Amino acid sequence: MEKEVLEIRWHGRGGQGAKTAALLFGEAALETGKYIQAFPEYGPERMGAPVTAYNRISSSEIRIHSGIKNPDILVILDTTLFYACNVLDGLKEDGIILVNTRESPEKIREKLNLKESKIKIYTVDASKIAMECFGRDIPNTPMLGALVKILGIFDFQNFLTSVEKRLEEKFRGKETFIDKNLEAIKRAYEEVKSE
Repeated sequence: MEKEVLEIRWHGRGGQGAKTAALLFGEAALETGKYIQAFPEYGPERMGAPVTAYNRISSSEIRIHSGIKNPDILVILDTTLFYACNVLDGLKEDGIILVNTRESPEKIREKLNLKESKIKIYTVDASKIAMECFGRDIPNTPMLGALVKILGIFDFQNFLTSVEKRLEEKFRGKETFIDKNLEAIKRAYEEVKSE
């Protein structure tokens, strides 16, 4: 997916790592030579409350400095948000939705009432991958792997190396935790499903 400015909106709940994923994604994209923005939307967030984060990616300087109203891509970390807020608000007609779920893309299309839509839907069971890799239902890093796969604009190994550097800075001395997150990213990259 190559556009002048690619806009991504992340939806999660407090504690699922939407903000961290957007920042990791942005920092890794920066190393590819792209221009990038990564920022959360803050309000009275607390554990379990809906959280939104954003990315913009471009080959040229980004001069927009506002929230993202019409994203090209939605990354949804929690399907309960389908009923808690309008996650589809502003999504472009030819947009992409990536959902953390064990359900098929076809089932999600049906749930979101998008039967006649051009929107592409991808799913990955990031929660299951997270539980199996590091024992906690924090789906953010697996979702990174799935997102990189569907975008197809980054070399996966370079992206992984960049994320590894960022995780080493953030979790110094916790090599096992870092390795398990990298494993989760790789698994989601391989396991993401499309229609």
